[in-house]
Amino acid sequence: MIGGRATGPLSERKATCRAGSNIAFIKYWGVAGDFEDLNIPLNNSISMTLADAHTTTTVAWDDSGCLQEDTVAIDGVELVGPSAERTVAHLDRLRAIAGVSYRARVVSNNNFPMASGIASSASGFAALTVAGAAALGLHLDATRLSAVARQGSGSASRSLFGGFVEWERGWGGESEAKRGESESNSLLDSRSVARQLHSEDHWALRDVIAIVSTGAKRVSSSSGHRLAATSPLNAARTGCVGAWLETVRRAIAERDLCLLGPILELDALAMHGVMMTSTPSLLYWQPGTLEVLQAVRTWREDEGVPVYFTIDAGPNVHLICEAEAAAEVERRVGALPAVGRVLTSGPGTGPELLDGHLI
Repeated sequence: MIGGRATGPLSERKATCRAGSNIAFIKYWGVAGDFEDLNIPLNNSISMTLADAHTTTTVAWDDSGCLQEDTVAIDGVELVGPSAERTVAHLDRLRAIAGVSYRARVVSNNNFPMASGIASSASGFAALTVAGAAALGLHLDATRLSAVARQGSGSASRSLFGGFVEWERGWGGESEAKRGESESNSLLDSRSVARQLHSEDHWALRDVIAIVSTGAKRVSSSSGHRLAATSPLNAARTGCVGAWLETVRRAIAERDLCLLGPILELDALAMHGVMMTSTPSLLYWQPGTLEVLQAVRTWREDEGVPVYFTIDAGPNVHLICEAEAAAEVERRVGALPAVGRVLTSGPGTGPELLDGHLI
């Protein structure tokens, strides 16, 4: 059970959570047209929660009524206007579940560049959901928290669990009429939620992240998802995902990188093909992105280094290998001219509530 612990004076209910980002092996890209407001994906996705790329968030609810509006600060920058709206909308969801009108102070810090293709929204909204619910005294299990986090950021649903995780689409075939029957309970609806496939101890994989840009991308993932349907390649990709999911589940269960790796690369390239052929076109890659991709293929095919790539919605490249190869992969990728920083992580746990607070 996650939630239920709050600290602070009577006028303020406070909790702090640290949640890991995740790297998707089979991607989430595109939302079902009838359910855009609920972030229902076009297909299931599978990911690995990261131990060493995480967000720490403190939520302090003011139950005295003194705070007139929500305040949000991320990495030392106070957000105002439209930049804060997504966070405030998520606080509204938590307020609706708890039946309160308290305003909140939110402070959040990342230990990696946000909005650059390392799933900062996944760790951010997972941490916000858990901390916000805990501070309100909501006793919600990880599955229900996953349903809530999904509505802030789809991939955040996966960061509610450690290790290797599958987010299930869940709403397939739902009619608008049937949806309407459960609309009042949609905030906690558990039809589209994540579940753990294997714990973080199951397989010593490593994600060696080649950071070629720390800048925020010009088009957010949340905006990009709504463009997927405009691509002529979108239906072809989603039509293939079912078979890819089966292969990835088996590869993880059997700890078989040679089975997993080709599918990682195939789905990443397919997803970016959808992005590039959407209207308007999304081109997240930079010259350094392609430099890393070419290098990985050369290392593996010509020199026998067991490493594969995947890319989320951004320019930075995730190199997936087993623990014994990580040092060599780090050395090689760190020497590439385009790579400014290397961040390596193994599988991590689910969100943790912390005793110390950011405010």
